[in-house]
Amino acid sequence: MQLFTQQRVNITKRDNKTKKTGNMKKIILCAICAICGMTTASAQKFALVDMEYITKNIPAYERANEQLNQVSKKWQAEVEALNTEAATMYKNYQNEVVFLSEEQKKDRQEAIMKKEKEASDLKRKYFGPEGELYKKRESLLKNIQDEIWNAVKDISETRGYSLVLDRASDSGIIFGSPKIDISNEVLQKLGYGN
Repeated sequence: MQLFTQQRVNITKRDNKTKKTGNMKKIILCAICAICGMTTASAQKFALVDMEYITKNIPAYERANEQLNQVSKKWQAEVEALNTEAATMYKNYQNEVVFLSEEQKKDRQEAIMKKEKEASDLKRKYFGPEGELYKKRESLLKNIQDEIWNAVKDISETRGYSLVLDRASDSGIIFGSPKIDISNEVLQKLGYGN
């Protein structure tokens, strides 16, 4: 019995020693990972661009946006005209409903719904996710946006930036040093610099 107790004590001591060694190994491993992580993070270079500033300084982009606004207003007026027509039809129906037969009521209601659907379909055609405005925006702005992207990419590769953030977007950037803003450099690369 005493031999069994002694063996148990020896096993417990050995387990405690193994646990301490295992814990020490974990601590050392975590410290090494933290040091490597800080070294890697400090080696990364970041930059900021202000896409709103860049696009405002590219005349072709401004002209394309103005063209899109004009087309959008024209199409919006067409949709509003159909909605107004449907509203007028409904108002006339409300005023005359007491004088109409059931057949006439049904015909008027169907005409009103048809006009509302026509307005809705036209709105979807022009302003839907794959609508005419989207396609027009793609055709007018895609080449300019690609040029900007390529300029940012070239500058990033040349200067070794790991990450370039747009300070104009809602990315949550509270402060960015002007030293890391490459917006003017991008404009110069595109031929619009000072």
